[in-house]
Amino acid sequence: MARKCLIAREVKRKKLVEKYNKLRKELKENGEWDALQNLPKNSNPIRLHNRCQMTGRPRAYYRKFGVSRLVFREMALRGEIPGIKKASW
Repeated sequence: MARKCLIAREVKRKKLVEKYNKLRKELKENGEWDALQNLPKNSNPIRLHNRCQMTGRPRAYYRKFGVSRLVFREMALRGEIPGIKKASW
C-alpha cells in the first residue's frame, strides 16, 4: 500500500488541474506564455500520475480496469472481473 501522503498529493494535483483547465486552455489559444508561466506547476495535467484505486500503487497500472497488476490478478482469480480467467493448458 502506498503512503497516504502520496495518494493525497495526487488528489490535490487532480483538483488543481480541474480548477485551472479552462484558464490554461484560453492562455494557450491566445499565446500568452508569460501568464501561463505564472500558473501553479501542479496545475499542468502532465504532472498527474495514474494510481491503483485499491492500493495506490503508481506502477504497473491497467487503465481499462483502474488497478495495478497485483490487484488485477487477485480480482481475476476470485472471479470479480467478468470475462477474465487464468489461462491453463
